[in-house]
Amino acid sequence: MATFSTSSSALSAAVILLLGLFMANLDTTGAQVGVCYGMMGNNLPNAREVVELYKQNNIRRMRLYDPNQQALQALRGSNIEVMLGVPNSDLQSLSNPSNANSWVQRNVLSFWPNVRFRYIAVGNEVSPVNGGTAWLAQYVLPAIVNVYNAIRSAGLQNQIKVSTAIDMTLIGVSYPPSAGDFRGDVKKYLFPILGHLEYAKTPLLANIYTYFSYSGNPRDISLPYALFTSPGVVAWDGSRGYQNLFDAMLDSLYSALERTGFAGSLQVVVSESGWPSAGGFGTTYDNARTYLTNLIQHVKKGTPKRPGAIETYIFAMFNENQKSPELEKNFGIFLPNKQPKYNLNFGAHIDRIPAEYNETIPLTSDM
Repeated sequence: MATFSTSSSALSAAVILLLGLFMANLDTTGAQVGVCYGMMGNNLPNAREVVELYKQNNIRRMRLYDPNQQALQALRGSNIEVMLGVPNSDLQSLSNPSNANSWVQRNVLSFWPNVRFRYIAVGNEVSPVNGGTAWLAQYVLPAIVNVYNAIRSAGLQNQIKVSTAIDMTLIGVSYPPSAGDFRGDVKKYLFPILGHLEYAKTPLLANIYTYFSYSGNPRDISLPYALFTSPGVVAWDGSRGYQNLFDAMLDSLYSALERTGFAGSLQVVVSESGWPSAGGFGTTYDNARTYLTNLIQHVKKGTPKRPGAIETYIFAMFNENQKSPELEKNFGIFLPNKQPKYNLNFGAHIDRIPAEYNETIPLTSDM
């Protein structure tokens, strides 16, 4: 009896340990992928319903593009980690330290710690060579520094990181990935920002879309390479083999950071990535489902250059009917009626998996 009791206890302990490790792995998986909450639709659910939808689907990180007060109120006590955006329209104002202090007090400190802010993204895709945002470039670094100083004054600089989100048009050389380099005409703008991020030990935020690279050059970029479905290595870069375009794009950015000579240790958070399901070339439901399913699985692993989990935010939570052009309306992973477009797994807890759940999501496509 004693022997049986000891063995039974050991077996129970082992089962509990394995279950704990499994749950921890689910938690890590779920925590790595967030979803961007855009609001450019006139038929979207209210903020409280949206936050509940995040919780129901175990989506533990949210990107907000502006400090929408209804959303921030709804996030109180939700335990969802938030990337809060400073809209481009506020950059000039926040280049004044007093205005930045007021902004942080009103939109961050008045909600902390009931809202778990993770990042503040000061500006989105501002570029000195983009006609639409070029005039704002002069304000990005001052706004970053002022918001950072306001966060630091509150003693929260280790909890809330202040950065900015770039897009891949700032990369001048992207192939091979080891040759990655920034455009010569953006370095004067970008390098001081990177220097500050390095000083503050803050990741760079980057919006990375294989869709736009593929749709802009389908002759040289194959659909399987863009969708993570290539059966083998497509491109070799020295000893590194690239089986998908996402890794190649991200590693070209890491190479560009290293090439600055001072920002090589910066981490990159993928602040947007997605695939539209309609409205343009290559925009099908199956392509979007395949890309998103594979992205969620792939970012657990890292790239050939930088192995390890990649913090990533899917764009976007909903189809947004007030965006343009047409394909921009179709990035959502949920419809405005809160029905899911795809069967995506954000690492649901073990007690939420229904008994009849006995199928696996395909990680590759037969396209």
